Amino acid sequence: MREYDFELRLSAHLEQDGLPGLSEIAADGLLARQLGTSVVGSGARIMDLVYVAPGPDFDRRVDLSPGTIPPLAIESDIEVGSRRSVAKAIDAPPEIASRVAERAAEVDFFEISRRGGQTMARQATRYPDWFSGLVGIENKPDLRTPGDLAAQLRRDVSLQVLDAVILATASHVTRAHRHRLPDPVGIWRVHPDEPAIEVVREPAVLDSERPGFEIRREQPGQYDVEYVSAVGKTRQRRRIAERAYGKGWRTFEPPGCTKFESWTAAGTDGLPGCSWADRLVEPAAECGLDCPGFESAPEPELGRETERARRTPWEPDPPGTARYQAFLDRFRDP
Repeated sequence: MREYDFELRLSAHLEQDGLPGLSEIAADGLLARQLGTSVVGSGARIMDLVYVAPGPDFDRRVDLSPGTIPPLAIESDIEVGSRRSVAKAIDAPPEIASRVAERAAEVDFFEISRRGGQTMARQATRYPDWFSGLVGIENKPDLRTPGDLAAQLRRDVSLQVLDAVILATASHVTRAHRHRLPDPVGIWRVHPDEPAIEVVREPAVLDSERPGFEIRREQPGQYDVEYVSAVGKTRQRRRIAERAYGKGWRTFEPPGCTKFESWTAAGTDGLPGCSWADRLVEPAAECGLDCPGFESAPEPELGRETERARRTPWEPDPPGTARYQAFLDRFRDP
């Protein structure tokens, strides 16, 4: 089975049945695919799946916006009580700061106005404490071709920006496989067609609240690492969670082809399928004029958002910050 198919089927199964074990971390949360977890080296580590467990204010986050709130807006010096200059309060060049503020307003996190030629902003509501745990899942259906799997997992365990890390595979897991992987990494053997998950090894709960070390490069007998502060890890955890909330795992776009159809696999409708190929497909890589079965048609409505909303707490059309306005009206601009 291709890794793409494996990943979609596993995502559908986990969304439906939850993560086996890890009850203290994972319950009624959200999944997303292909998220960066590196703190120092941007894009240096991409986790196949990330599971975000809800925190105490999860409902407030659901009510706020269906999209990702820009990290620079969350991390800025702009607060609820008074308006501040976007150029001065957001840590970015003025043009980028302006775009960040506008995007934050689009997702109902900022209220912006103009004063004396400057863009001013204030938070429409306080940023909620909405997630409590992050679980990373690395997918490797066939362990006969592991690539740099062990090195990737060593990076995860050293950095500890996630609360747990799990390897998911369709292969039989031998003792040699287990010895090659870092001890804290959990191992699942996945039977994607049933679907079923056999827990070969439970993951250890990592210490995401203390400083860590990010492995930048490995050589025989030597690791090049960079220190990552607890503050840096906290910031990156929030960025991962926000990106996961806005992105989800249904990232495929339906092609305009008569052969494209909503596919059922692992108990979930709405996966990208093809009646000509009679299987799941990866639209971005396989669909289009180069496909011998392609027949042009209007792009279909796959209903990705509808499916996500039906199966998870995520809300595609939340009320936004309207119910907070009475509270905010007590504040006056300086």
